[in-house]
Amino acid sequence: MSPAPAARPCTLVVCRGCCCGDPGKHPGTDHAGHLARLRAAAAGSGGGFAVRTSECLGPCGQANIVVVQPSREGRSRGGRPAWVGFALDDASLDDILTWAEAGGPGLAEPPPALTLQLVDPRQS
Repeated sequence: MSPAPAARPCTLVVCRGCCCGDPGKHPGTDHAGHLARLRAAAAGSGGGFAVRTSECLGPCGQANIVVVQPSREGRSRGGRPAWVGFALDDASLDDILTWAEAGGPGLAEPPPALTLQLVDPRQS
């Protein structure tokens, strides 16, 4: 019998491409501070969720983009990646972190305010 596959946690993919994280596009946002906050929360989660960055994910007109990817268990329960747009303030980060800490897509519903920020990745 083969060993069970390693558990993959919920993962936050933070866009840091052409528009996301650009102080010229969103000068009132502490982009570096937000990324540091997400990483610190993940480090303190005991492996409950992870954070990584990516080059441009699009849709640029809705920057900053954070994709909340389901864990392996969340995916097995029907969870799919959720694209959050306009993640520019502490309230957005609070909601994203709350959802990730609760398990993310497939395991927990997003906070109601965050549902208003979900975007279609095909729209740029």
